Amino acid sequence: MQLDEADRRILRHYLAEPAVDRAVLADRAGVTPATLWRRLERLRAGGVIRAEGAVLDWAALGYGVEVSLRFTLDKTNSRAFDEFIEAAREVPEVVTIETFLGRVDVRLTVIARDMAQYQETYRRRILTLPHIAELEALMLIATIKDAGGLPL
Repeated sequence: MQLDEADRRILRHYLAEPAVDRAVLADRAGVTPATLWRRLERLRAGGVIRAEGAVLDWAALGYGVEVSLRFTLDKTNSRAFDEFIEAAREVPEVVTIETFLGRVDVRLTVIARDMAQYQETYRRRILTLPHIAELEALMLIATIKDAGGLPL
């Protein structure tokens, strides 16, 4: 989908403050409320805006530990990938599942309230996932930049 400058302005302001009143958003983007509504609908229909919802701050909810786990799977079983993903979806502490091409097949983001809960989850839920050939854990220390969108 091709975006013009008005679309980019709308998206920049929308990403900066998604909950802002639509009349205020239209004013900030330099368009009329009717134009804003039409363009937002077109951006949704075109798949540019996929969803609207809350972004949770896990730390504010008491989850002080976040770990990125990188898996290389044993792909000698043709169902290894599907079975791993299916099992990982069942772990409540897994908040993100991403797949890759390359040395790493899957990355999971796991949250826990503290290290004791993480260790319990790791031992009982993560290490029992099927078809793990290699596993690397990276503990999040700080998020320096978390851009929610593209440089429009």
